[in-house]
Amino acid sequence: MSKRDILVLVEGEKTDVSLMEALFASYEIDQRHQLVFYGTSLYALYNSMFKGKEVGDIDLFLHLREHEKDPVKKTLFDQSKRYSEIVLIFDFDPQDREFSTTAIREMSQYFTDSTDTGKLYINYPMVEAFYHVKSIPDSDYDGSIASLAELKNHLYKSRVHQESAITDRKEFVAKKSNCDIVVQQNIDKAWRIVQKARSDDGKDSPVPVQPDILNKQLENLSVEKAVYILCTCAFYIVDYNPKLIG
Repeated sequence: MSKRDILVLVEGEKTDVSLMEALFASYEIDQRHQLVFYGTSLYALYNSMFKGKEVGDIDLFLHLREHEKDPVKKTLFDQSKRYSEIVLIFDFDPQDREFSTTAIREMSQYFTDSTDTGKLYINYPMVEAFYHVKSIPDSDYDGSIASLAELKNHLYKSRVHQESAITDRKEFVAKKSNCDIVVQQNIDKAWRIVQKARSDDGKDSPVPVQPDILNKQLENLSVEKAVYILCTCAFYIVDYNPKLIG
């Protein structure tokens, strides 16, 4: 594997950055990752980068350089050759007024390769899903959902605080054995959501592909007005190196 840095673009400055920093430190891979918060939603990114453009005209680094006002971040985006991989971590947020099934499908299908266009990890309904466990492990996690109504009423984050067994998030993520459990239960749940076998032509797949997860979540949102709680940014640890878990 190349020793060049891996750019990790996250949606939020606080929870997203703190979680990924803690995960990288827990798995001792923090030295290779450059975390940058984007500061706006997946749908805003779509409207400014994708809407009305041909796929061949889309360039993530060019877009980031043109739209970034922070001179420090702009310098990071000027050094595209510095990065061997690009990772994007955003929230599903179906309550967003700019929410669009077309937009999120296009982006999910475009950002599938971290070594090329970049790889997108979508958290359902948002990054707080990582901490939404009633116990460690959580026997109820497979069936846990977030309703569209509670998301529109901005109740989900407070629900996480009320139901989570995690009292100190920083301390919890600092312990690798805790992270292993949360990562694995999210992977197991994702496989149940997509309803597919874990092997393809005899080769085991560590995690489902993101577009398959998205399709099922959109289907559930349409029919049940709810989404399965799922933290897919945790999958990155396995994508980086499956041997890190366990």
